[in-house]
Formats: sequence, C-alpha cells, structure tokens
Amino acid sequence: MKHQIKVSNIRVYAHHGCLPQETIIGGHYSVNVVLWTDFSEAAANDDLSQTIDYVWVNKIVEEEMAIPAKLIEHVGQRIVSRLTTEDKRVDKLRVEIIKLSPPINGDVESVAIVIEA
Repeated sequence: MKHQIKVSNIRVYAHHGCLPQETIIGGHYSVNVVLWTDFSEAAANDDLSQTIDYVWVNKIVEEEMAIPAKLIEHVGQRIVSRLTTEDKRVDKLRVEIIKLSPPINGDVESVAIVIEA
C-alpha cells in the first residue's frame, strides 16, 4: 500500500541567490515535501519507528536551506539526495522550494522549483 507524508510550508530565512546582495541579506522561503511510503505497520502498531518521522524531514530541510547556494535548484537536489539516501522507506518524493519576493524587475510574489524523484 502507498501512503503520503506531507510536511507543508516549512518557513526558513536563507541566503541563496546569484546576486551578491541575496547571499548577504538573505530572503524568505517556503518548502513543501511530499513523501510516498508504506506506513501500514506504523498505523497498525502506533509505532513512530515504523514510519518516516516528519520532525526528521523538517530537520533536513532546515539544515540544507542553511547552506548558501546560488541556485535553489541545487538546494532542492541536496534535500532530495539526503531524504532518499538516509531513509530507504522513501519510495518517491516531491520537494518544492518557493522563494518569496524574489529580487527581479516585476511584481512577482514568488518563484519556485519542484523536484520529483
């Protein structure tokens, strides 16, 4: 059976961007993670060790978002790599990184990348 675990709207302040001022000043981001797994045993036994802990998911996102990068695409790939290598129960995942109020010429609320693996 396939189930989903969603950790939505992880809010972080991070220093990503190609412009020098972006890495100095930083900006606001929101990250959404969806994990496909089978948590039948955890549901039957009420046992956290038999599922993917969303506290762990949040921790990985916060750790990777804290490492500055030019591209959020790069940060997204680091998050995907850690989630898939550190817990083999992840069958599939979707990571979305949203950069709020990007410094571009225009009235743009946000830009985002999505990685599905």
